[in-house]
Amino acid sequence: MASLDRFNAASLLVCLLLCPFAAGFYLPGVAPRDFEKGDDLQVKVNKLSSTKTQLPYDFYFLDYCKPTKIRNSAENLGEVLRGDRIENSVYTFKMKSDQGCNIGCRIKLSAESAKNFKEKIDEEYRVNMILDNLPVAVVVKPRREEIHTKFYEHGFRVGFKRPVAGTKNYKYFINNHLSFKVMFHEDTESQTARIVGFEVLPLSVAHEYSEWDAKNPKVRSCDAKSKVVPGEHQGQEVDAGKEIVFTFDVTFEPSEIKWASRWDTYLLMNDDQIHWFSIINSLMIVLFLSGMVAMIMMRTLYKDIANYNQLETQEEAQEETGWKLVHGDVFRPPVKAGLLCVYVGTGVQFLGMTLVTMVFALLGFLSPSNRGGLMTAMVLLWVFMGLFAGYASARLYKMFKGGEWKKNTLKTAFMFPGIVFSVFFVLNALIWGEQSSGAVPFGTMFALVLLWFGISVPLVFVGSYLGYKKPAMEDPVKTNKIPRQVPEQAWYMRPAFSVLVGSILPFGAVFIELFFILTSIWLNQFYYIFGFLFIVFVILVITCAEITIVLCYFQLCSEDYHWWWRAYLTAGSSALYLFLYSAFYFFTKLEITKLVSGVLYFGYMLIVSYAFFVLTGTIGFYACFWFVRKIYSSVKID
Repeated sequence: MASLDRFNAASLLVCLLLCPFAAGFYLPGVAPRDFEKGDDLQVKVNKLSSTKTQLPYDFYFLDYCKPTKIRNSAENLGEVLRGDRIENSVYTFKMKSDQGCNIGCRIKLSAESAKNFKEKIDEEYRVNMILDNLPVAVVVKPRREEIHTKFYEHGFRVGFKRPVAGTKNYKYFINNHLSFKVMFHEDTESQTARIVGFEVLPLSVAHEYSEWDAKNPKVRSCDAKSKVVPGEHQGQEVDAGKEIVFTFDVTFEPSEIKWASRWDTYLLMNDDQIHWFSIINSLMIVLFLSGMVAMIMMRTLYKDIANYNQLETQEEAQEETGWKLVHGDVFRPPVKAGLLCVYVGTGVQFLGMTLVTMVFALLGFLSPSNRGGLMTAMVLLWVFMGLFAGYASARLYKMFKGGEWKKNTLKTAFMFPGIVFSVFFVLNALIWGEQSSGAVPFGTMFALVLLWFGISVPLVFVGSYLGYKKPAMEDPVKTNKIPRQVPEQAWYMRPAFSVLVGSILPFGAVFIELFFILTSIWLNQFYYIFGFLFIVFVILVITCAEITIVLCYFQLCSEDYHWWWRAYLTAGSSALYLFLYSAFYFFTKLEITKLVSGVLYFGYMLIVSYAFFVLTGTIGFYACFWFVRKIYSSVKID
């Protein structure tokens, strides 16, 4: 693995120097490949995965048949972070050449090997394989009576167990025979074909033989001229000392599916109608609420401005109450102004990364066929968006008349990624302790640190330098030297209550979509409806902006001018509801029982919630910042 780590680190650095975005969006094997009859086909093996543990393992962690030399396929950064480990296997075919039962190898199980197999069967691990960039799938019966529709499960189970009558024990059986089906779409003119489907029927077969000849093995239950019939032989039991013969057969089948559509079956969801209905319903509700809020705000605000501008005498001005009275304090720098600048800068960085990633996803560059592309793109875009983080942070810091811009820049460059990296490092240590392939290798970890210190940090400093060089933003009104006393606030206008109530609406905007995103991440399903995701993101931005503006207006009307942090927290606190929902999802939808797996789930969801806090908080802050400057520049101040 050490050589693989060095390769990952070196290739990543070369990619960053020569073509940064290529590393995120290009994956060898995505382009169509034409095969002729008799061409060699090599099945590659990927990780063992389980939704019950969320801990991936290398295929050869279990005692499966090994080729003479195990070769690792080149993987991008996203694949390594996802725990993918793609290697060659003993399963080889000839294009368009059906094969009967072939013998892979014979394995005699040691006590440790049998224990590992039983553990993985208990934890419902699935084997993932790849042929021409298509993952192997098992056909399952649909819930509804749809004769012509296939539904796939990704990968096949390591095995199964059955209870022993009259006891609490189980017998364990391994799926040692794989019946592959390869679908191809043929070009009648060139006589070449493209692979458009890769299915498998896993079977447990207790093969029969008298004497084993390693050079020319003969097994009575495995005939090279025919396939193994399901149910014809009893299952292969797993136990120490058992000899297991691994076999496979393959059938090639022509298909009308074209290469461009070959992923459609993989992306089908059994509840896609509910998915679409829920998203549309959610969008309509949020759009309706947002429109109502915007209409009320505009009518009330125009009335306020008209009334303030009609005041003619000093006595009338003194008797007037509302948001105009705090004009001398509304732009007073907040407590912990530097920290606010850091979080706003980080939020701009995250917002830029999210927008560009979604654009590339909409264009099809980050489809599920491009394994690891989404993760790679997000990491690289985060690094390059450091320029905007430094600029936004410095502009705000200079407006607050801060004098230590270098210190502020360092905080911007290190605070958010430092916290995330620390949590990630602890989680990675736990994964490493479980000997899982999900543990990020040292070479990749070094590459991540190099991206952070070598590219992101310098870009933050460049952006900060450019932002601090520009003239400071001038306030529409002058700030008084002596701060005005804030009157006693009603219970419903106190910070904690208004922040928690206000953040419900932004969470409601993503609530439905969040379920499908969590399902794709934790239940090993593909997420592909990026168009709807983009619409939901736009609705989220609008909702964050509007609810923050409304509550900020009410706050100023009650003569409380401490709006800076309140604006950030009103939208940002929706992350609290996101984390609480993830806890609800954990206990109601997942079957995780291992302590380490539970810690990993909540650790990663904590990182996601923190990022959501920074993103939504920044959107709310800038909306409120624009609103406050706009209304105070619209009234006459004597």
